[in-house]
Amino acid sequence: MNLHCICIPLSIKRTFLIASCIPFFTLSASLRAEGLGDNIATMVSEGSAHIALRYRMEEVQQDNLLQDATASTLRARLSLHSATLNRFSLSLEADSIMTIGADDYDSFALDRYRGTHSVIADPVGSEINIASIAYKASENSTATFGRQRLNHDQQRFLGSVGWRQNEQTMDAFSLQQTLGDVALDYSYIWNVNRVFAGSKESAQASDLDSRSHALLLTKSLDWGSLSGFVYALDFDNANAASSLSYGLTYTGNISALKLYASYARQSDYGDNPIDYSSDYYIVEGSSAIGAIKVLLGVESLGSDNGRAAFTTPLATLHRYQGFADIFLNTPSDGLEDRYITFSSTINQLGVSASFHEFEAERGGLNYGSEWNVQLNYPFNPHINVQAKYASYQRDQLAVDTDKLWLSLNMAF
Repeated sequence: MNLHCICIPLSIKRTFLIASCIPFFTLSASLRAEGLGDNIATMVSEGSAHIALRYRMEEVQQDNLLQDATASTLRARLSLHSATLNRFSLSLEADSIMTIGADDYDSFALDRYRGTHSVIADPVGSEINIASIAYKASENSTATFGRQRLNHDQQRFLGSVGWRQNEQTMDAFSLQQTLGDVALDYSYIWNVNRVFAGSKESAQASDLDSRSHALLLTKSLDWGSLSGFVYALDFDNANAASSLSYGLTYTGNISALKLYASYARQSDYGDNPIDYSSDYYIVEGSSAIGAIKVLLGVESLGSDNGRAAFTTPLATLHRYQGFADIFLNTPSDGLEDRYITFSSTINQLGVSASFHEFEAERGGLNYGSEWNVQLNYPFNPHINVQAKYASYQRDQLAVDTDKLWLSLNMAF
């Protein structure tokens, strides 16, 4: 069995250089040519298979000239995970998204609905969602190569956008390693498979040609956990989205109060034509009052004098700044979001309600406000239903927008 060494130089603005040598055993040598067929058959037969179905009815109404949108879509997902053999394992996942009945919506696909209806970013089509090989060097170290799902922390900088029917996955090399009370999660990403890919050509880029690095270091402490992160995003076909972000995140408890806080600094990177720098912070505190959990938070994405604002193009953006997705692109004057959420569980029914107040980080322009309501009910571990509603009221940005979702999820 041959031992190979892959050396990955990371260069960030000429001031950050990391060189790491990662031992990696080739799968073909590990399985040995004479027993390759039998070994692969064993990995498959002793592995696992899962089927997941997600049906969703989504409706969008906006106070503009676009026609109301309705999308009735079904996502069928088949996931295959092999058994581990000689520390190697394989993962394969395929998705197929189709409409059932109503399909009057703009998915960014270049069809008759493009530009005439409100947007619901769920194009129909089929694709390989995951195709990767993992090598578990030890109980504390795993390297993965290929198409994979990457989620860092609360997905504010790197996430799979699991809310959309077509997830965002990465063609990447990733390494997860634990050293005592420190966890390392590093990825080199050479392609981003975005949510807009479908059977038809899209008005949005379906892929981002990338030379990006994502590094997350988390240390467990007696008083919580502290994470440091660096995201050096360089996109050949989206230069304006290229950026360098670095910062710290704290998660912990003070008595019954749970705290989450993060700060980051961002500047242009790669071939971004705009010279800028901006700041980001989020502070959340939550606690239970009887059976009700109350969360208060403020999130700020800064602006560099209106030239450019803090952005997170690889984030799971639906988790932030309201369900209506008004702020998927940060306004040039930045954004401050002050919000409160009440949540509880009543006889297995999960209920939550949130209110957001949005304004510009620079200049204090009042953008608008939004209400969100969400209900979740699990019938059993395999089947659950969900209902969500979002209502954005415009003040000085965008248009009044109402969205409704009804979902049925089944996983076996």
